[in-house]
Amino acid sequence: MQGKKITLMRHGKSSWENDVKDQDRPLQERGINDAIRVANFVNGRIQMPDAVYSSPANRALHTCTIMMRVWGIPEERLQVNGRLYDFSGESVKSFIHDLDDDLDHVMIFGHNHAFTSISNIFGNEMIDNLPTAGLVHIHFEQEHWAAITKGITKLKIFPKQIR
Repeated sequence: MQGKKITLMRHGKSSWENDVKDQDRPLQERGINDAIRVANFVNGRIQMPDAVYSSPANRALHTCTIMMRVWGIPEERLQVNGRLYDFSGESVKSFIHDLDDDLDHVMIFGHNHAFTSISNIFGNEMIDNLPTAGLVHIHFEQEHWAAITKGITKLKIFPKQIR
């Protein structure tokens, strides 16, 4: 019995310079660099995910593709899902509980305050704020996504820790 594992990563620092819709905001150069730094740091520390999910927002999807490229994760493992364009955490929590039980480890890219909330609901270490490009990896004893409650926070990486 190995249980489920989830890796949550908040998108990198985004730009407010362009007059675009929220979903279309791009990453700043710092956001790109932080995403690369975190991806390189956790590569080999966390097993390859069975599936990768991202919010459709440009900044989340760009962060996701950086991680996938650094890790060599095949494109077919990626699914973009509108339920992850969530800021409260309710939709993300529901999404996680609805995951296919054939998946043992999933990686999800999205937004705050949803990801800080989810990290605190499911993890056993309190996080005041999951910063941009921050990553949290949680293990659960449960074998079914619908049954997960409280897991063990195995890894928390914030870009400022590894700059």
